[in-house]
Amino acid sequence: MIQKADPRERPAYAHRTLGFGVPATSDPHHFLVQIPRGNAAPVLICEHLGMGSETVREQVIDRVLLPRHRWTAIRAEVQRAFNARLKEHDLATGTWKVGDNPVDRLLGKELCVLAWACERLDPEKIGSAVRNWLALRPEERWWLFGMTAMTAGGIGDADQGWRVALRYALGDTAQNEPLKPRTLVGKAGLGGQGTLPLFDD
Repeated sequence: MIQKADPRERPAYAHRTLGFGVPATSDPHHFLVQIPRGNAAPVLICEHLGMGSETVREQVIDRVLLPRHRWTAIRAEVQRAFNARLKEHDLATGTWKVGDNPVDRLLGKELCVLAWACERLDPEKIGSAVRNWLALRPEERWWLFGMTAMTAGGIGDADQGWRVALRYALGDTAQNEPLKPRTLVGKAGLGGQGTLPLFDD
């Protein structure tokens, strides 16, 4: 007699992913968070454009090099927020670890927005920046990434244009009320976009 597997032993996920929601396919567009060993080396966040062709060299853009103490200040809340989103869509959750941490292309954009805001922010204001970032809708974070990446999205652009604007926008005004997670409502969602493309099959 063949025994059926206990469904509690392994969750049934919508599809297989790596890290934080990266599709387990060949050369997808995604971000990498590179965490070195030790407690002092900075953390590199880079974007892999994933050309999807063996004949074209993969394009990689280094987005931000975050000092380690600043990464430590944001990592737990980012992991919690990303995993809550992944669980909502029946995808495996992720954990930050030493080495390369794959992050879905849209979550990676959202992470860059927070990292850019915190890279040269006064340390005592990082908590406010995280709370303000959590209060933004995913679509708002994507828009901020797009505007910043167009003109000041490189690793050496910390003191230019939108990078400075993000620092002030997220870091200077603290939230006065406890934040509650915000989700898209209904099939149409915000602006008629429907469900998040991040989680489409």
